[in-house]
Amino acid sequence: MAKKAAKKSAKKKAVKKAIKKTVKKAAAKKSAVVAEKRTTTVNPYLTFNGNCEEAFNFYKSVFGGKFAVFSKFKDMPPMDGHEMPEHVKERIMHVALPISKETILMGSDSNPMMGEPTVGQHMSLSVSTENNAKADKIFHALAEGGKVTMPIGKMFWGSYFGMLEDKFGITWMVSCEPDKK
Repeated sequence: MAKKAAKKSAKKKAVKKAIKKTVKKAAAKKSAVVAEKRTTTVNPYLTFNGNCEEAFNFYKSVFGGKFAVFSKFKDMPPMDGHEMPEHVKERIMHVALPISKETILMGSDSNPMMGEPTVGQHMSLSVSTENNAKADKIFHALAEGGKVTMPIGKMFWGSYFGMLEDKFGITWMVSCEPDKK
């Protein structure tokens, strides 16, 4: 009887040990996935029809920061056989405004030599903040001169959320999870 009890106890210990080992392996694997460095980001790129500089100065006033890149079409080397019209030379070729550690808002003006793309309504930009006060500040700044399509406030799904079209025709969604008190 003592032998049976000892065998049973040893078996229980072996099972517990195997479970602990499996749990440790799974936890280590999960940690490795969480700690994995992300190497791909998606950054919005906006195209304007001659008012990119005005738009990006506005966005800079909303989000703060400095332009990482700001170049005009006149800064481009000449393209063989293609004379750039004077009115296009002053348009923005590329601008980049870092708005967080992970996100850079980028844009340019359209260039008739490269085709006229759709401006504005083909997409929405979503901004997530850490608290309602910051969401309000960004929302109301972006709405200046634009059109609010959904006032910012607490939504039925629990988030603080609002939508608008800014004065340049870009659709924005501003949100944050509920303030933690």
